[in-house]
This record gives sequence, C-alpha cells and structure tokens, in this order.
Amino acid sequence: MTVRSRFEPDRQLTARMVLTMFLLGLLYVGFVAALIVLLKSVVLIVVIAGGLLVAQFWFSDRIALYAMRGRLVGPEEEPVLHGIVDRLCASADMPKPRVAVSRMDLPNAFATGRNADHAVVCVTTGLQRRLETEELEGVLAHELSHVAHRDVAVITIASFLGVIAGLTVRFAFYSQLFGGGRRDQNTAVAFAAVMGVSAAVYALSFLLIRALSRYRELAADRAAALLTGKPSALAAALTKVDGEIARIPTRDLRTAQAFNAFFFTPALRPGSTAARLFSTHPPLERRLEALAQISAQLGDETP
Repeated sequence: MTVRSRFEPDRQLTARMVLTMFLLGLLYVGFVAALIVLLKSVVLIVVIAGGLLVAQFWFSDRIALYAMRGRLVGPEEEPVLHGIVDRLCASADMPKPRVAVSRMDLPNAFATGRNADHAVVCVTTGLQRRLETEELEGVLAHELSHVAHRDVAVITIASFLGVIAGLTVRFAFYSQLFGGGRRDQNTAVAFAAVMGVSAAVYALSFLLIRALSRYRELAADRAAALLTGKPSALAAALTKVDGEIARIPTRDLRTAQAFNAFFFTPALRPGSTAARLFSTHPPLERRLEALAQISAQLGDETP
C-alpha cells in the first residue's frame, strides 16, 4: 500500500514488492515445514525470530538513529534542512517526517520508520557540508519517496526470513536441540539437513531482497526527479557523493556498511560484475543514465 501523496505512483515497484513478499512467504512456509520435520524446538526459534522482527519493525527508527549516531533536530537548530523538507512535503502532499542529523563525515542520507507517521529522514553532516541546496533537495526527495512508497517497511519485513535462517544455524551449534550434545549418525544427518536448508533459505531470501532493493533505488531516483523537476541536480549529488565516499578510508566505511540497503548511496561499491548481483544499489552509471533519460523527457515536454 502506498501513502497518498503527489509522488508519482510506481506500479512496477508495488508489483515487485508484492511479488517479493509472496515468494518470501512461500519460502517461509516451506522453511518452517522443513524445521518441523527435522526439529522439535521449531516453535522456540520462530518465537524468538518473531520477537526480533517486531522489535526491528516497531523500533527501526530508533535503532537506525542509534547505530548511525543520529539525533532528532528542530527547525531552530537546522532551519535550512527543515525548510527543504517542508517544501518537499508540501509539494508531495504528504505528512512531514521527523528530521535528524548524524554527526558523521560519511556523506549519506537514509529514511527509516514503519510508516509515514513514524518516519525519520536523516542526513549526515558530511552530506550537508558537501552538497549545494538543490542537490540536497534532490537527495531528500529521494528519501521521502521511500517513505511515501512504503518500501522501507517492506524491506524490514522481508529481512525476517533471513533472521530466522541465521538463528536456526546458531541454535544448531549452541543449544540442546540434538539430544543434549550426543553425536550419533542420526544427529549428524539432522544437523547437516538443518544447515543445508537454512543456508538455501538465507541465500534465496538474500537474492530476492537485493533485487528489490536495487529497483527501489531507481524508483526513488525517478520519483525525486519528477517531484523536484531537477533530475540534473540529483545526478550531480550522486556523482559528488560517490566521488567523496571513494576518498574515505575503507575501515571507516565498513562500520556503516550494514546500513547499505537504507543509504542514498552504498558505503562500499561492488568491485566486480559478479558482486553487483549482491549489491543493494544499482551501479552509479545505471542511475545516471536513468536520470539523463528523465531529464530529456522533461526537456521535450517543456515549451
């Protein structure tokens, strides 16, 4: 479901989100069925994973802000930032999210929250320092489109299956699921089966989520460009941020890599063609090409 706003509806994004959730749901049902056959304590695993999902979904905004050292700021403290968000929300006819700033030199931004009423848009001081007002406006429009299209919430829910798969592997090692530590032949077979099923489920869910994540970034670029009418400003922001991130030491980027799926641009770019299949974002060249096409369309429509 999409929040009512003037952001152009993206039916392909909605269809992809529905399809991804449907396929992950089928995968989840098959996974639980396999665990029921192999294990006796599957209920405990699902309950723990479900609790983590609820906590992650309900408190995602607080968790993200804490991890990224962000804090909420008011209009008095950040008048320029709030002014941009106010104008964009008025143009998009959508509720204004809370605004936060992260005191990090890494130039980036992200949106989080379970719905429009509990959303947060956060930018780093590194991004504010490096971008012009129009470029920052394009980045914030991109993040607001994530809120309007509800894809942040979908990505959060979709990660549930991977959490279960990961927990199952840990239970296999650290609990008494296999007869109090006895290592007979049946135990070894059950252990190998659980590990195999868990690894397969994690890999499939990982690929599905990554594919959706890459498309939602292109959809957000398009929605932001059409809302602001300035695709060239967003393209300039992408180019500038990508270049600036390349100058930051890799060890500093790795600390933020866990939030790649939520960032405006990834903290670390994939180094090979194969690695792009596992990337949370499409290549920079692909994003710039799409924005150039939008710019040409808007130019054609301009009298």
